Amino acid sequence: MKVGSIVLIANFFGVFSAVAVDTPTPSAEQLEFFENKVRPLLADKCYRCHSTKAEEKGKLKAGLFLDSRAGLLKGGDSGSALTPGDPSKSFLVEAVNYRNEDMEMPPKGKLKDEQIQILTDWVKMGAPWPRAESTSEIAQVQPKEAYDWDRFRREHWSFKPVTKSDLPPVENRSWPRSPIDYYTLSKLEAKNLEPNASAEKRILIRRAYLDLTGLPPTPEQVEGFLEDAAANAFEKVVDRLLASDHYGERWARHWLDVARYSDGLGGFGDNRALPDAWRYRDWVVNALNSDMPYNEFVSRQISGDVIDDHPDPVATGFFVVGPNYTSDGGDPEAKAQAQAETLSDRVDTFSRAFLGLTTACARCHDHKFDPITTQDYYAIAGIFRNTRIGEHPLAPQGVVDAYRQGQDAIKNQNNAVNQFLNDESKRLKIERKDIEKSMGEEAKKKVATMRAELDRLKKVAPKKYETAHVLQEAGKNNMHVALRGDLRKKGELVPRRFIQILAGESPSPYTEGSGRRELAQSVTAPDNPLTARVIVNRVWQWHFGKALVRTPSNFGVLGEKPTHPQLLDWLAHDFVEHGWSLKRLHRQIMLSSTWQMSSRFDKEKFTADGDNNFLWRMNPRRLEVESWRDSLLAVTGELDQRVGGKPDGEILRSKRRTLYATISRTGDRFESDAFLRLFDFPAAVSTSASRPTSTVPQQYLFMMNSPFMNERARTLGDHLNGLKEPISERIKRAYQQLYSRFPDPAEIELGKQWLGDNLSSKSWHQYAQVLLSAHELIQIQ
Repeated sequence: MKVGSIVLIANFFGVFSAVAVDTPTPSAEQLEFFENKVRPLLADKCYRCHSTKAEEKGKLKAGLFLDSRAGLLKGGDSGSALTPGDPSKSFLVEAVNYRNEDMEMPPKGKLKDEQIQILTDWVKMGAPWPRAESTSEIAQVQPKEAYDWDRFRREHWSFKPVTKSDLPPVENRSWPRSPIDYYTLSKLEAKNLEPNASAEKRILIRRAYLDLTGLPPTPEQVEGFLEDAAANAFEKVVDRLLASDHYGERWARHWLDVARYSDGLGGFGDNRALPDAWRYRDWVVNALNSDMPYNEFVSRQISGDVIDDHPDPVATGFFVVGPNYTSDGGDPEAKAQAQAETLSDRVDTFSRAFLGLTTACARCHDHKFDPITTQDYYAIAGIFRNTRIGEHPLAPQGVVDAYRQGQDAIKNQNNAVNQFLNDESKRLKIERKDIEKSMGEEAKKKVATMRAELDRLKKVAPKKYETAHVLQEAGKNNMHVALRGDLRKKGELVPRRFIQILAGESPSPYTEGSGRRELAQSVTAPDNPLTARVIVNRVWQWHFGKALVRTPSNFGVLGEKPTHPQLLDWLAHDFVEHGWSLKRLHRQIMLSSTWQMSSRFDKEKFTADGDNNFLWRMNPRRLEVESWRDSLLAVTGELDQRVGGKPDGEILRSKRRTLYATISRTGDRFESDAFLRLFDFPAAVSTSASRPTSTVPQQYLFMMNSPFMNERARTLGDHLNGLKEPISERIKRAYQQLYSRFPDPAEIELGKQWLGDNLSSKSWHQYAQVLLSAHELIQIQ
């Protein structure tokens, strides 16, 4: 490899280093995983023999406590049960896998594969545990002192009403373009920090295109903006991008992370394919492109099938595209566990996505940190227990009726053939399997005639109409609390209703059908302090790379407090006041001086605020894998820009946008899975609030060796090689096309040195691959 390639590619990866990292403090997401998945499993399967409660009853086995992290680390008669971060060295994982016949837990039967995986994943992430003391009391639903609801509403920021404060005073009154800027600037001035200057126009337009459409601007679009001297030149760019169909594609993918979207195939008890899941994906794209008010966007996903005027069942795919667990056979425990896990997913996704609350942590016990009771959990779970997954026809009723009539005719004719053969079998006293050989000629002719008619009916029968996976009504019953999360062990009966901290101390029960329509009304009620805060915070994160509340799906006690609480409330209040319009919110953010700042590094400011909590600059950030792949196809002129349609299982050979890749929940069924996961695509097993950004050698290997990258390099290289221009001009064209800027003299000289004098196709291909693999193409500045 030539030196130039190393110089350019190193810009993507920075410097690899093997540095020992201390185990970090558990994140809110990790603690949610523990409370939602691990603790209920330990309580149900282990605490009878390995807890302080078991010790009190004289039933402690092997001196081992599994109801505290300290107990796990200390271990029992066989030594420590836990090595955080290393399942292979953890006795707990060894025991539940039944690898040693002398140490098999639980002794009465091995855990299911998915339960073992939960414990393994937990140990891998460092065995996060929220507190050190024994917590065996969570094994049972126990009475406790009543919550002081008013205190929580007074003291915890997210339960307080949304308020729109006066704009704070600032010294530099020339800087703010928007009310947003007053809030950010006042924080900066309080810390004696100055905001960065505005980004240059080339960076600004590139940032806008990537932010709103996930695609880079063409050289012509960049030059058009540079030549537009009007005061509202950038405003026109933003409006044009918001009107583009590609806006919906880009921002739908953000929402699909929250919706844990996949095409099914989750393995274990969730192995069902969802061939029509893409209908929900396209619904999200269209809803965003039409600027559907967010309160309606939420309501339709919760209860679109039961809206009185203009029902919208496809929107309820929000719940259907997640895990749907089933059990093999008739084992009552397995059936109950499958249903409990499905309900847990529905409650968890609903509450985190729309409310920023971790309600599923109250499945087995009152929430350890937030004012969410076990009764709250089963009030919401009861709503979803009264639903079922169904197929909704996407055709006029006449088409549906014609199909059903055709299928009925086929079924009736097939039954007639079988009935005739059965009658002949009885009449001739010959076994059914041998009857056709023994019938008389007249009977054989009749069977042939009947089968010919069956074939004709099959040929003329209308084809099956298209369908969508939807949630449907299936009852209106309240649900019992499940003791220790086991649906077979019934506690008190809980009315379906909203979460008490939001609804008041005496919430009205839901009585209409499953209760989903009333639930949607509660979520989008103007006095609900969470819904608007949660979505404006998410939108801020997707524009800036960091949210105002760093835990976008957890506004509870374990979550982070907002860095700019007054700004968050101003955005939420203004958002609702102006019709819940997401496009207006985008416009407001992007036309602010805060969003338009340069991402330029400043040592002095970085020393004062290394995490950029006070927003002295725009956060430089890496593109998500979808936008990076789409950009590669766009700059090489290969992108298929059709919007919508069925997923593509061969995304690395397809020219369509990555949004249309087939995705399995397990992440190992399709070729697109491995590629997407390599670049930090989230697992679709649960709602995802944000993506990590990893830099690993396998990414570099993909860029330099994969057929996908090689093909893009050949296409770009052949294009550059075919131009009838001096080398320096061709290099300039490449930089304009890929990076929306001209190269500096050093970059032109480096390119010339690389290409040499012979200008072979191979040299152009290699040069193109280096340019396509550079950090600048995958970064938003």
